[in-house]
Amino acid sequence: MGLERPPPDLVRLATLHRTDKWGRHWYARHYQTHFEPRRLEPLTLLEIGVGGYEDPAKGGESLRMWKAYFPNARIFGLDVFDKSGVEEDRIRVFQGSQEDRGFLERVVDATGPLDIVIDDGSHQNAHVIASFEALFPRLREGGIYAVEDTQTAYWPRYGGSLDVDAPHTSMRLFKRLADGLNHAELIRPGYTPSFFDLNVASLHFYHNMVFAYRGRNDAESNMLRANVPPAWLVGP
Repeated sequence: MGLERPPPDLVRLATLHRTDKWGRHWYARHYQTHFEPRRLEPLTLLEIGVGGYEDPAKGGESLRMWKAYFPNARIFGLDVFDKSGVEEDRIRVFQGSQEDRGFLERVVDATGPLDIVIDDGSHQNAHVIASFEALFPRLREGGIYAVEDTQTAYWPRYGGSLDVDAPHTSMRLFKRLADGLNHAELIRPGYTPSFFDLNVASLHFYHNMVFAYRGRNDAESNMLRANVPPAWLVGP
């Protein structure tokens, strides 16, 4: 019996396909960590942002990398420009804006439920938030949503803010989602958990990058379930 071949190294594939996910950025190693367990599954992957600007034949480097890494997956791209020239077997691209909820709904109607979404689009904070709010609910259970270049949350040119607590930025959204992981512990009489409270199972933060996993987050609080008086938890 021959030796098993090791799984493909995503850093090597990123270099081979000339994507900026390695070299200009260092995202490939994080993708490898999160995606490797699902590499052979028949996944549906959507990446926002194809690259190459207005030229229909340019861009698509990351889509081809994903095609090589996920041999049984269907790969979809989304871009504001016509990118029909990068389409090939197992790669299809939709043209439209990532902030257009109606367009995004039509995309998922065409692709079916998503397993992985990668936002490498405009990096405008309003766009990142609009896409997340529209597409995260269309992930299958266990799905993964990745957002690149979250540093723009701190850059006013991209709709970010110098104030790290500004309510309208992408990072503030993800920090709120982190609080939502613990929604059962909130001492707020009458509080109704949101969809994201109940369906974001975990968050993983890296330099300029966030991964959000979809899954049930409906466990009760051990303390509050035991009828510990809220006044005791709050303190004097």
